[in-house]
Amino acid sequence: MSVTSHPAEENRGGIAPLTAEENRLLMKAAWRLIPLLGLAYFFNYLDRTSVGYAALQMSAQLGLSAAQFGLGAGIMFVGYCLCEVPSNLAMYRYGARLWLARIMITWGLVAAAMALVTGPWSFYTLRFLLGVAEAGFFPGVIFFLSVWFPVQFRTRVLAWFTVATPVSFLIGGPLSTSLLQLHGVLGMDGWQWMFIIEGLPACLLGLLTLRYLANRPEEAAWLTPAEKKTFTRLLAAEQTGRGKNEHFRAALRDVRVWLLSGITFSFTLGTYGIGIWLPQMIKAQGIETSLIGWLAAIPYFFSTLGLIYWAKLVDKSGRAVLHLIGALVLAAAALIISLYIESLLPAMVGITVALVGTISAKTIFYTLPGKFLRGQAAAGGIALINSIGAFGGFAGPFIMGMAKEATHSFSTGMMLMGCVIIFAAFLALLLLFYLDDKPRPAATNPV
Repeated sequence: MSVTSHPAEENRGGIAPLTAEENRLLMKAAWRLIPLLGLAYFFNYLDRTSVGYAALQMSAQLGLSAAQFGLGAGIMFVGYCLCEVPSNLAMYRYGARLWLARIMITWGLVAAAMALVTGPWSFYTLRFLLGVAEAGFFPGVIFFLSVWFPVQFRTRVLAWFTVATPVSFLIGGPLSTSLLQLHGVLGMDGWQWMFIIEGLPACLLGLLTLRYLANRPEEAAWLTPAEKKTFTRLLAAEQTGRGKNEHFRAALRDVRVWLLSGITFSFTLGTYGIGIWLPQMIKAQGIETSLIGWLAAIPYFFSTLGLIYWAKLVDKSGRAVLHLIGALVLAAAALIISLYIESLLPAMVGITVALVGTISAKTIFYTLPGKFLRGQAAAGGIALINSIGAFGGFAGPFIMGMAKEATHSFSTGMMLMGCVIIFAAFLALLLLFYLDDKPRPAATNPV
């Protein structure tokens, strides 16, 4: 295969459209890596959010108030935020294969241990430890994929990975409510069975990660020498168009890092504020517990389709920041409009559109740090951005819980979620002044 530059290379800062052979090679790598990582992310998201379904039984049995549940649901992100950057810097030192496996095994054990909760303080403690255990997984995978896949292919591969987010709700809702029906089996409550059965698979996936993952293309035994050279050329071409931010200190001084941190904090706050409380919002409409999981899955089915379609649009145009703004504006508008609709079906449509916007925004968003960070700055910078964003995962459920307790309604909390997402769109608009978002020529051989 020729390694000469492509005709369109100068128009894209040294990054050329992919050839059919390059697309084939990248698809080969994606099929090797994404199923394992995507399945792990499915359980990662399930283990942190299934507490919303556990609350349908657990809150009453343990005497948790709305504010206590909101605090416990959100406190996971405090541990997550505190350990995110150290975890990713450790991954950069020890390698993704070893460190991601460690994360999966420890979070699986803590997630299963949630079955031991007996009251508010044990609830807070284990949720905090869950955050500590899984810190670094998502930004670690984002950094890992940036090492493997060039920018021309990255939005698609990130979409295939992050599609696990809506799928975890799509499958996890019915699964979790079904497991709640195990109440009384072997003397345990249904919510205890739910935590055990949904937590332990992460441990097995950690062992598989040790066996099948390779830290970077040149270490992959399943690639031929010629294929490894192609990966080297593709990724080297991308490096020439980046800035010189190679050390973590450089990331701390970069205004783009802090703008991205504010954006992800805001839309994460809205996403988790809605997602974790959605089962109880549906229950408040008088829906039976056995049906809640199926109804809660509906928004995430459409979010899955919207995420994949939107990722293709971004890869085709290259205008990631503009698409990010559009997704956030769509989410905020749909969420606020849904507040003025009293019947369940139209309100669910509004929530569905809002989640399409926020989940698509997340995928688009995580293509941006790799445009100007590399090396240790990329590992630490992505972790810093994600840790600040993850604090929104604490604030969202907690704010919703406090608003529900104060007003005996979800409307005030939902309005606050919508306003925060609008603020995220404003910050993304500012990002246009600091980050190149020029359109690029369509690839000659799109996937």
